[in-house]
Amino acid sequence: MTPATEYTWRGPFADADVNALHAEGFGHPLLDDAWGAQVARHSLGWVTAVQDGELVGFVNVAWDGGVHAFLLDTLVRADRRRTGIGRALVEAAVAGARQSDCEWLHVDFDEHLRGFYLDECGFTSTGAGLVALR
Repeated sequence: MTPATEYTWRGPFADADVNALHAEGFGHPLLDDAWGAQVARHSLGWVTAVQDGELVGFVNVAWDGGVHAFLLDTLVRADRRRTGIGRALVEAAVAGARQSDCEWLHVDFDEHLRGFYLDECGFTSTGAGLVALR
């Protein structure tokens, strides 16, 4: 039986928990980033997904201070993936962004996530450009 999941716009979290999700999700060593300070300074909001008091998902909604918001770092713990948590995180992020003065919510993604964002989460495909800085 899957425990109930609580999704919270601008929900509380521990930096260590997001660092662990980020390392697992993006395959890099565990870092000691100050997520709370980062999102407080640069984000319109974020969504936490919690099951039995444990952070199992997170998504950040960064913004430009104007009308554009950006979905970043959609993360779900590996053993909870493909259970609808990711889609529910994005839905809550869209709802939170809609309550602001933002007009657009952007997302970029690797090709293997195209179906998730376009088919499951309702984003539309647009032309975009990217410059690798490193």
